[in-house]
Amino acid sequence: MTVEPLSDEDRAEALDTLDEWDYDEARDAITRTFTFGDFSEAFGFMARVALLAEKADHHPEWSNVWNRVDIALTTHDAGGLSHKDVALAEAIDAIVG
Repeated sequence: MTVEPLSDEDRAEALDTLDEWDYDEARDAITRTFTFGDFSEAFGFMARVALLAEKADHHPEWSNVWNRVDIALTTHDAGGLSHKDVALAEAIDAIVG
């Protein structure tokens, strides 16, 4: 199934609802940095996100350095931001509450 990129209007609406996420215009991606108490908390968070991502069949670009996790979401098949990115960002936000 082909995933379409968000229209300008849909992108603007999504960005309004994802307060903690930044928009990377050059990549047409959303990014967020999460900071935890230590490596174990960061790794546990990554494990929970991995389960969400696998279930959604949509995987983040991410990196981890000790207590920090940087996440970028974009849909390569769509050539930019799609509804899959917005849905995964919302699910990730629900984990950190």
